[in-house]
Amino acid sequence: MADFFPFRRFFLSPPVFREWSGSSALTDWLESPNAHIFKINVPGLSRENIKVQIEDGNVMRITGEGSKEEQNGKDTVWHVADRGTGKGEFSREIELPENVKLDQIKAHVENGVLTVVVPKDASPKPNKVRNINITSKL
Repeated sequence: MADFFPFRRFFLSPPVFREWSGSSALTDWLESPNAHIFKINVPGLSRENIKVQIEDGNVMRITGEGSKEEQNGKDTVWHVADRGTGKGEFSREIELPENVKLDQIKAHVENGVLTVVVPKDASPKPNKVRNINITSKL
């Protein structure tokens, strides 16, 4: 039986980006003895434009949406748009392991980087082995 790989959504499914020119919401995942730490590039987004949610019990979904930039006039011509020029959004799903404290997740955004800290739960988990009673008749 293959080992459970809790971050398979993170690595096996690419982030979803729609109309997001120049931004790939690059993500770093670090693990300390006490927490999983995610750092996501969100240039130009404020905390009002970003959502961090827990879905399906242990899936962390991070979404962001940019606002449409005003052009400097009707005669303005864009030659390069590395930072993005229109409304864009991104979504990233990360399946968290069982040993985390979902109710203590914290997130903050500063200087274009969203940091999400997912504390680990150090308390021992009950044994997953369960004996099944065998009878002579069903």
